[in-house]
Amino acid sequence: MESPVLSYLREVHAELAQLRDGAPYSVGPASAVADPNDFGIALATVDGHLYEVGTTRTEFSLQSISKPLGYGLAIADLGMDAVDAHVDVEPSGDPFNELSTNPDTGRPANAMINAGAIAVASLIKGSGGRSPIQRIEHTYSEFAARRLRSNGHEYRAERARSDRNHGLAYLLSSAGIIEGDPTKALETYLRQCAVRVDTRDLAMIAATLAAGGTNPATGTEVLPYEAVERMLSVMMTSGMYDDAGDWATSVGMPAKSGVGGGIIAVLPGQVGLAVYSPPLDKHGNSVRGAAACRRISSDLQMHFVRSARVGRSAIKSSHTIDQEPSNIRRTEEAAKVLEEHGHRALVMELTGDLFFAGTETVVRELSALEASIDLLVLDVRDVDEVGDAGVRMLEAVFAQLTGSHRQILLVDPEDALAGLSTDLTVFDSHDRAIGFCERLIIERYGTAASIPSSVPVTQSPVLAPLSPADVMRLAARMTARHCLDGEVIRRVGQRYGGVFFIVSGSISIIAAHTDGTRFRLRTLGAGMSFGELVLSADERQETTAKAEGPVELMMLDSDAIDELERDDPALAAQLWRALSRDAALRVDRLTRANAARIRD
Repeated sequence: MESPVLSYLREVHAELAQLRDGAPYSVGPASAVADPNDFGIALATVDGHLYEVGTTRTEFSLQSISKPLGYGLAIADLGMDAVDAHVDVEPSGDPFNELSTNPDTGRPANAMINAGAIAVASLIKGSGGRSPIQRIEHTYSEFAARRLRSNGHEYRAERARSDRNHGLAYLLSSAGIIEGDPTKALETYLRQCAVRVDTRDLAMIAATLAAGGTNPATGTEVLPYEAVERMLSVMMTSGMYDDAGDWATSVGMPAKSGVGGGIIAVLPGQVGLAVYSPPLDKHGNSVRGAAACRRISSDLQMHFVRSARVGRSAIKSSHTIDQEPSNIRRTEEAAKVLEEHGHRALVMELTGDLFFAGTETVVRELSALEASIDLLVLDVRDVDEVGDAGVRMLEAVFAQLTGSHRQILLVDPEDALAGLSTDLTVFDSHDRAIGFCERLIIERYGTAASIPSSVPVTQSPVLAPLSPADVMRLAARMTARHCLDGEVIRRVGQRYGGVFFIVSGSISIIAAHTDGTRFRLRTLGAGMSFGELVLSADERQETTAKAEGPVELMMLDSDAIDELERDDPALAAQLWRALSRDAALRVDRLTRANAARIRD
C-alpha cells in the first residue's frame, strides 16, 4: 500500500509539471544539456526515510547550494568569531552576484551571496593530506551519504566566464577580507559549486541539517550543531537572495537555491525537502522548485512558526493484540482463538503532536502493514495537538485501509481527532476497544461456542476438572440470583460472600487507585467465576463486582462452602483445586502475552 505522503508528492509533481515559465542556466558542456522538463521532488525525514517522485536521479551541479555547506565547514574549522571577522550575517536584499559589503569593515553582507561565499572559501584550508576542495568534497559526501565529486569540465567553463567573480575576489583581497591568493579562493569557490548531485542527495543534505548536523542515514556527525544553527539562521534570512523576505513569510523554512536548478528547504528537527527543475525565475531560483516548496509548506504546515517542536515519532507503541490481552476473562475456546488469530489485529498507541513529521511516521508504518492485519486499534489518548496536515494524512491512510477491508477502532476520549471526516468506531477507553477487537476476532475466526450467550453451571469451564456427578452435587448446593443492569453484587470492604458462577451476562470488576479514583479492572462473561480470591470470612473484598446489563448467577455462598467442607471435604478440595487451576491458567496466559510483548 503506497504511503499517503508519496501519493501527495505525486499529486503536487503532476500539477506543477505543467508550469512552463523560466529558462535553464547554461554554462559549458555539463549544464548546456539540462532538460527543462526535468522535475524531481525528494523529501527525507530525520530518521532517514526518503520519499522521491519524478526526475530525482539526474545529476546537476550544486552551484550556490554549496554556499551554506562551505560556510558551516569554515565555522567548524575556525569557530564563529574568526569567520564573522571576514563575513557578516546581515541580509542584503540584493541579487546573488552583487557586491554587498559593509562600508566600514569591507565584509560581505552574508555568506549566501557570491562575495561572501568567496570570502568563506578562502578560509577553508587543506588538512590531513587533503587539499581544500578534497576536504569540501569529503564533507559534502558525508552530508549526502555517498561519494560526491566536483566536475572539472563545469569548473573550467565557469572559470572562463567569471570576470565579475574575479573582480569580487580582488576587491575583497584589497580590503583585507581575503588574506591569501584571491585567485585560489575563487578556484575553491568555483570547484565547490561544480560538485555534482542528484535530488536524493539534496534531500539527504537537507535532512542532515534538519537533524542538527548528523546524517540520519549513517549516524555520522558531519558538522557540530552550533555550525548548523548559524547556517540555518543565515539561510532563513538570505538563502533566497532578493526573494528572501517573501520566502520567510510564505514558506517559513531555511532554504538555499542554486542556478543548477536545485533548491533545499529545511524544517529543523523534522524533514529536509529538495526539488530539482532547471528553468529559473528572475531571482535565479527554480520556478517549479520554488512553487513546490510553497505548496508543500502550506499543505503540510511546515512553516517554522507552526512546526516549532522537534518532529519525533508519534508512535508510542505498536504490537499485535495477542501481546496485550484485554481485562476480559475468556472461555478456553475463545482464548485459543485469540492465541491463534491475535496477530491479525494491531494496537498502535500515539503520543505527542500530530503535525507533519509525527504523523508521517504513523502513516509510513500503517502503509506497510502486513497483509495478515485486518483490524487496527489506534489509541490517541496521549496526543497533545493535531494539525490540519496530520488530519488529512490520517484520513488518506484510513481510506486506504478501509478500502482494503481493514476495520479501524479509535480510542479518542478527548476528541483529539474530531476533525476526521472518516466514519470510525470510537471508544472512550483503551480496554473497551481491546475487548471489542477481541470479540470481533473471536466472532470471525471462532465458533458459536467461543462466545456463549449462556453457560449452565454444570458446563462451566471452571469446573471442567470435576466429574459430571461431582459438578451436579456442587450445583445442588448453589442458589440462583438474577441481577439488574448496574446492580452491585459485591462491594469493596465486604466480607467474603462465596463463589459466583456467571450463567449469562457480563460482570465488571472495579478497583480503585491509591487516590481513590475507580477503574475497571476486568470484565467477566458467561462461563466464568469471581469471588474465589477471598478465601475466608476474615478477609475482605478488595474490588467491586457490578452487573453490566441483566445477569444470571449461580452462587455458592460462604455458608454453603462451610457446609461443603464439613460434609464432603474431598469434594471441597476438588473445588479449590479447580478454582486454583483456573487462576493459574489465566496468570500463565497473561505472563506469556507480556513476555511476547517485551521480546518484540
